[in-house]
Amino acid sequence: MPERSAASNPSRRLRVLTWHVHGNYLYYLSQAPHDFYLLTLPGNPPGHAGRVGTLPWGDNVREAPADQLARMEFDCVLYQSRAAFEEDRLQLLTPAQRALPALYLEHDPPQQHPTNTRHWASDVEGVHLVHCTPFNALMWDSGEAPVSVVEHGIKLPEGVKHVGDQAEGLVVVNNLRKRGRRLGLDVFEQVRARVPLALVGMDAVSVGGLGEVPNLELPGFMARYRFFFNPIRYTSLGLSVLEAMGIGMPVVALATTELPSVIVNGVNGYADTRIDRLVEVMHELLRDPALARRWGDAAQRTVHERFGIERFAADWDRVLREVVEARAST
Repeated sequence: MPERSAASNPSRRLRVLTWHVHGNYLYYLSQAPHDFYLLTLPGNPPGHAGRVGTLPWGDNVREAPADQLARMEFDCVLYQSRAAFEEDRLQLLTPAQRALPALYLEHDPPQQHPTNTRHWASDVEGVHLVHCTPFNALMWDSGEAPVSVVEHGIKLPEGVKHVGDQAEGLVVVNNLRKRGRRLGLDVFEQVRARVPLALVGMDAVSVGGLGEVPNLELPGFMARYRFFFNPIRYTSLGLSVLEAMGIGMPVVALATTELPSVIVNGVNGYADTRIDRLVEVMHELLRDPALARRWGDAAQRTVHERFGIERFAADWDRVLREVVEARAST
């Protein structure tokens, strides 16, 4: 009897070829009930890393060395970067692997023109675009490509809860100096001159920050700070923002991209485009720990209701199976 299709057989695990682009996202993605194979190159360079880092990878996350790729079988390919799509797809995958059901997970809003940028994967027939926020899906020109939105889901270490006994705000941004205005370097520096703020992330020391904190340690590290400040002008919805909210930490942020749909002012945090107003709110939180606690409790409920890992894993299960089934039916 022939094997039933992936969509009609919910117990059948899919073999998904993908890339290690964003460690935390990949870890959350691996909570979906499928097997993920990471395309690797010798030395695990960026974009081709495997099961590296401190995250607790499960047995369903495996490596697919480039020199063995031709002998491996997959059910679909999940691209996560332009280099993987435009270079690896043509140089490393076999013709049969290039013909597999294909999805492209876009992690960011368009970096060139915010409304008139055509997504490079949208003109390749058969590619299903997946955006991680409704804002991103709205801003990209996806052409005639099929589009899904899978909002973030997070899984936090058990037992971590916001305390907020340290009267200081925390900013978490990687490579802030190099990424400049888009990630809010100037905003961070303006606010830091008026409010006590700590910065962690890759290369944070170069702008007076504390340095990098390992992924698994970050929630516990964040817990003592009074509030989380997100100075970023233009990016996707940051996982660190949701992780802060998930431990019960209030967030103060620029009201840009997807954040206005997540933060309700005076309920679970505060978002505004006026820096002076954000500074006022930060001072309120520093003076009133009880206010920070109320907002943080509401923030935790927001994450539980909208960004739970179970919903996220179920959404990815559905999208992957639908894309594989659609190809099988044609």
